[in-house]
Amino acid sequence: MTALVAARPLTAPHVDGELPGPLSAELLARQELRESNARTYPRHLPIALAEGSGSFVRDVDGNVFIDFLAGAGVLSLGHNHPEVVASVTRQLGLLAHGLDFPTPAKDAFTEAQLSMLRPELREKMKIHFCGPTGANAVEAAVKLCKTATGRGDVVSFQGGFHGSTHAAMALSGLVSAKRNVPNTMPGVHFFPYNRAEPLEQALTDSLGGIPPPAAVLLELVQGEGGVVPAHPEFVRRVRELTRDLGVPLVVDEVQTGCGRTGTWFAFEQYGIEPDVVVASKALSGIGMPVAVILYDAALDTWEAGAHIGTFRGNQLAFAAGVEAIRVIRRDDVLGNVRRRGEQIAGRLAPLTGRPGVREVRGRGLMWGVELADPVTGRPATGAASAVQAHALRHGLIVELGGRDDCVVRILPPLNVTAEVVDTACSILVDAITARAARTP
Repeated sequence: MTALVAARPLTAPHVDGELPGPLSAELLARQELRESNARTYPRHLPIALAEGSGSFVRDVDGNVFIDFLAGAGVLSLGHNHPEVVASVTRQLGLLAHGLDFPTPAKDAFTEAQLSMLRPELREKMKIHFCGPTGANAVEAAVKLCKTATGRGDVVSFQGGFHGSTHAAMALSGLVSAKRNVPNTMPGVHFFPYNRAEPLEQALTDSLGGIPPPAAVLLELVQGEGGVVPAHPEFVRRVRELTRDLGVPLVVDEVQTGCGRTGTWFAFEQYGIEPDVVVASKALSGIGMPVAVILYDAALDTWEAGAHIGTFRGNQLAFAAGVEAIRVIRRDDVLGNVRRRGEQIAGRLAPLTGRPGVREVRGRGLMWGVELADPVTGRPATGAASAVQAHALRHGLIVELGGRDDCVVRILPPLNVTAEVVDTACSILVDAITARAARTP
């Protein structure tokens, strides 16, 4: 494989020629031969990555893209933030792996995470370190609630996504997540998202058919489900109902947490206090794997070794997470999220009502444009794929999600600049204008 000779600066998108380029095509072909069929992103985004900086990535052919996938929301401070990288480098020379032993890095990380909660919530919350993915943390949260309550059933919501491990998959409303996998975890009951009445009726009716559950699991913004924010009245009623019935409320903030929606956790915007908070993706700021659950100490009935994981002591992620929070506070990154969110809302507003566009929706730096066939109104999967491909050819990486992958999604780094947002929105609007009105 030939190395690049001259590389463009990672400051603006530039695509030269067809995609994939020859070097990317070579790596993609080898990947197809040797890697699992479960791989996803390279199937729709046919590039091989070489390096990244901030909101940009370069492929091995020298093409530069604005990265509004950002590691599926992992890269809250973009690629290779220099101060966070320096903190990881320092920690690497000290200790990289520590199981669940106390360490200075872990203690500082715990203190930093708890410090982001409101004082009244902080005082009663404990933290548990899980395996390194969001799905691991979801499984830990459900296991915690089952142990504490002695109950076995769990309530989840249609359209939600909580991971691809066995139990997390069973809790996901996205049918595609469970395709061809029989006998997932029993005792899961799905209810309509953004409608509290069916859940209330089922849980309060003596003939409702559902025993008191161990937990209710809720996303405040359904991410993979198509960027669907929860209605405030729905969230508040679910919280009231679960509190009245003594059912722990678990909020899955794997994608919405760590500032993605403009507050550290999305639940803050709803005026509620959950019993369990699931966090992962952006905890380290630059993609070092770590996952936790924060939960009411009253639920801490676990015995020693009740839930473990070899990689729950990632010292590099802890060091990165502490530095990321310091940078986020210093640079008013949450304020930037709110300002850039308003900018995106304004730039995408002209798409509303256009043929082929059903809805534009989002919160903070989590946005989606849902596409529909302009004739039949059915989900326009083909049009969404065409928009994604058009955007990539013009230097912008976006994701698809929602029902039938008809929602074009963006997850920019939280410190993205106004200039980069403006460029990316221009590419996205042009792509949707060119492709969305076409029938799939």
